[in-house]
Amino acid sequence: MRFDLVLVGFGNVGRRFAALLDEQRATLSREYGVTTRIVGLVTRRRAELAGAKTPAPQSTIDFIRRAAAVHRASARTRRLVVVETTTLDVRTGRPAIDHVRAALAGGAHVVTANKGPAAFAYRDLMRAAARARRRFLFEGAVMDGVPIFNLVRETMPAVRINGFRGIVNTTTNFILTAMERGEPFDKALAAMQRAGIAEADPSLDVDGWDAAAKTAALANVFLGARMTPRAVRRRGLSAALARRAVAARRSGRRLKLVAEARRAGRRVMARVGPTVLSDHDLLAGVDGRQNALILETDLLGEIAIVQRGGDLTQTAYALLSDLLTIARDVRR
Repeated sequence: MRFDLVLVGFGNVGRRFAALLDEQRATLSREYGVTTRIVGLVTRRRAELAGAKTPAPQSTIDFIRRAAAVHRASARTRRLVVVETTTLDVRTGRPAIDHVRAALAGGAHVVTANKGPAAFAYRDLMRAAARARRRFLFEGAVMDGVPIFNLVRETMPAVRINGFRGIVNTTTNFILTAMERGEPFDKALAAMQRAGIAEADPSLDVDGWDAAAKTAALANVFLGARMTPRAVRRRGLSAALARRAVAARRSGRRLKLVAEARRAGRRVMARVGPTVLSDHDLLAGVDGRQNALILETDLLGEIAIVQRGGDLTQTAYALLSDLLTIARDVRR
């Protein structure tokens, strides 16, 4: 079964995803009966659309609509997938939200690593996907390729999640671990930028906005919240926290940027901020590029998921995992 892919955004994650498709081509065909073809690619400076007889439109929304029209045979048979990897706009979640809506309206499934759609418009987009009988998936939005959303959706029926807490931003966790060792804040941040892990605008990481967006997405999906990142109580990092990080470590504790949310009656309360943890706390042992999330459930107690290391391959894998989820649906 061949899927036609339209790539919206082609930065670090998008390029790694395209490379991963090539690397896994034989496995995808042999094990899953899936082949892929990139039929469209659009960025701020570039627009390419296979099968189009006239130049592709400059507007990204128009490009997505045009791609769905040109490849309507794939859309009609549920084999057209828009892969959205644009940069997070933490103020509105746009234009990623509009990209998702346009793709669903054109009969395409959507997979995205962008946190904005789930953090700002989860319920609306899920309803749009249901009306279109297409999938809207976003496993790569939180903790790279670790199957957080798949875990709950596929393996935890009848379980109610009452809250969660975790370390969900790799850049800030790396910086805090480095500052404990006496390394400068700026040097640690630069290392994350060189690795392509820090956000294109690193203030999204250090000011806590990336973690707030992930917290909102998790709260919307797991706790039924109607939350945006701006509703998350937020404090970020600065070089001034170095002394506090060192002091905590010397006393046998750890300073971490903790994201958490839980039900409070009919409300959901959420926060992100530097927190001193005891050495008995699982999150205290999460170092460097590691992430972790603890789910607080009614029937299973606490479930902890730890990512020992994250990079572009893990995020690209999340997109691939979502694509294979769609393939299983289409085959059924």
